[in-house]
Amino acid sequence: MLVRLLLLMTVVPAIELYLLMQLADVMGIVETITLIVVTGTVGASLAKREGYGVINQLREDLQKGLPPADRLVEGLLVLVGGTLLITPGVLTDLAGFSLIFPFTRRWLAPRVKAWAAAKVNLKAVHFGGAAGPRQPTARRPSGTGQPEFTRPEKPPDTGFDHPER
Repeated sequence: MLVRLLLLMTVVPAIELYLLMQLADVMGIVETITLIVVTGTVGASLAKREGYGVINQLREDLQKGLPPADRLVEGLLVLVGGTLLITPGVLTDLAGFSLIFPFTRRWLAPRVKAWAAAKVNLKAVHFGGAAGPRQPTARRPSGTGQPEFTRPEKPPDTGFDHPER
């Protein structure tokens, strides 16, 4: 993990610097600097607009009772894309625009969600506790094909969830 981070923090900026120098040779220094400023400004504006759009869609989905995971992933992609667009560089701009544009973002979001779910052992995650929500559990009674839903017993009320000082 540390090696990947080190490579990311050294190799990517070196490649970006090389590409910007090549671009300056072709276009000129002033034009290259103008391009960097314009993509940063446009990127910040797009990230703001798309971010508000994702928040509004999230709000609508929550009102309809739909799970928020997809919209939260899209929001994260917009945030990362905006950050990449503000960062000077050619590759970061291409990656940033691909994360911000709705067509590519909606294509990427389920794949990012699936990748993240594969990285996390969801069976080990436990929400709840003494004051946490209780979820119904399903069991199949012998001889029937239909599950029977039962609620787990409520844990004893012990007050606060943290130890006393």
